[in-house]
Amino acid sequence: MKKVKGRILLVEDDRNLGYIVKDFLEMSGYEVVHHEDGNSGLEAFKNDNFDLCLLDIMLPNKDGFRLSDDIRKLDSLVPVIFITARTMTEDKLKGFKHGADDYITKPFSTEELVLRIEAILKRIDIAGIDSDHNVFPLGKYVFDYSQKKLILGEQETTLTNKQAELLRLLYLNRNKLLKRETALKTIWGEDDYFMGRSMDVHIAKLRKLLREDPGISIVNIHGAGFRLEVDV
Repeated sequence: MKKVKGRILLVEDDRNLGYIVKDFLEMSGYEVVHHEDGNSGLEAFKNDNFDLCLLDIMLPNKDGFRLSDDIRKLDSLVPVIFITARTMTEDKLKGFKHGADDYITKPFSTEELVLRIEAILKRIDIAGIDSDHNVFPLGKYVFDYSQKKLILGEQETTLTNKQAELLRLLYLNRNKLLKRETALKTIWGEDDYFMGRSMDVHIAKLRKLLREDPGISIVNIHGAGFRLEVDV
C-alpha cells in the first residue's frame, strides 16, 4: 500500500474545482477530506486530525478568513493555504494576517499547488525532527522550539510554525544581522514582496510577545534585515 504523505482538509464551495483538486491530491499521495462551506469545514477539523488546511476565501456561512481564525484557535500550528480568486494586494496581506502560510490564486495549476503543499510540509518535517538546540534561554523567557512554546514563568504562549522558525533563526544569529533574504528563503522558501510582508507581520507579533523583558528587542535594520538584541 502506498504511504499517505499527509491528510488535507479542503474547503472549497466550487464543487467541480473541489473534485478536481481532491482527485489530483489523492493521486499525488495525499488523503483529502472535502467540504463545501465554512461551518462544515470547521466541524470536520474539530473531529479529525489534519496536516494542512486548504481553504477557499469566498465560502458560504463562514468565509475562509473567519474559518482560518477559528481553526487557529483550535490548533495554532497547522499550516493554512488560501485559495483565492482575489488578486488585490490588500486581500493577500489580509490572508497572511489571518495566519496563512501561503496562498494560491485562481486559476492555478494543480502541479503548482502540490509543489506549494510539499514545500510547506517539508519545512515542518525538518523542523520537527531537528532535535538539536531545541530549548533556548532568552532573557526572562524560555523558548522551547520543539514544542513551539515561549515560556515566561508559568505562562506559556504557543507560537505558529513560522513564528517559531523565525525566532529560532533570530536566536541563532542573536546580536548579529539576520538578512531578510536569508530568513525568507530559509523559512518561506522564496523572497518576494508578499512573503516579505508576511514576515513583517510575524516580526511584529514576536516583538509583542517579548515585550515583558526590556533586555530583549528585535531591531529593524533598514533595507538589510533584523537583529535580535539580547543583553548578556
